[in-house]
Amino acid sequence: MPRATSGDVSIAYDDLGQGEPALLLLPGWCANRTVFQSLAPLCGGHRRTLALDWRGHGESGAPVGDFGIEELVADAVSVIDASGARSIVPVALSHAGWVAIELHRRLGVRVEKLVLLDWIIMMQPPREFFEALDGMQSPQRWRETVERISSVWLGDVDNAALIRFVREEMGSYGPEMWARAAREISTAYADMGTPLQTLAALDPPLPVLHLYAQPEEPRYLAAQQSFAAKHSWFTVLRLNARSHFPMFEVPEAMAAAIEKFIG
Repeated sequence: MPRATSGDVSIAYDDLGQGEPALLLLPGWCANRTVFQSLAPLCGGHRRTLALDWRGHGESGAPVGDFGIEELVADAVSVIDASGARSIVPVALSHAGWVAIELHRRLGVRVEKLVLLDWIIMMQPPREFFEALDGMQSPQRWRETVERISSVWLGDVDNAALIRFVREEMGSYGPEMWARAAREISTAYADMGTPLQTLAALDPPLPVLHLYAQPEEPRYLAAQQSFAAKHSWFTVLRLNARSHFPMFEVPEAMAAAIEKFIG
């Protein structure tokens, strides 16, 4: 397993396949790169695929002191530099999309395209979303809030690997990490607006693919399709899966859609 150094923190990552642009798989908060355990090898069959653990996550080192999105961006850059990859397409799960956008701002044309995976709040978040973020930052309510969110993520799925990932791996993170995640997500929406607003403000724009499975609400898909009709660089595809982690349920369909978009 190769490693990169981000500041004074060791960052673990996988390096599969060959060919550029290379994919850089970015987990969400409180998630390890094992979330891509089925997707990464499939993507690696098409082109070089890197998948990292953020600092304080998985097999990466634990930093001294606090950190946020700025440090996650540094982690991603350290992996890009250590790998020697010249051209990158970030493939970002959920709110790691904020990191992917910042990578484009910093690296410019080296980031050719963006792939966003199941970013469930692309438009203006509802009040309940911010209430959940507040609950995650509460010493008294964080566990109850995370349990409620986890139940929503799993829904009625019967995929054993997915259930283990959510319950055991994501469930292994304590109140400090969940509070940090909630703080950084709240700050991103406050400072940058919605993901679609942020993407539309990039100058020049770059091709973006949003692959998602949930929510099933038709209006969510229709709103993104309407956005795509006005912005030719944006594409949205809804996958046939029952959870917010379609990479566990339909990894072949995801890998094929990503490669079609890149190619």
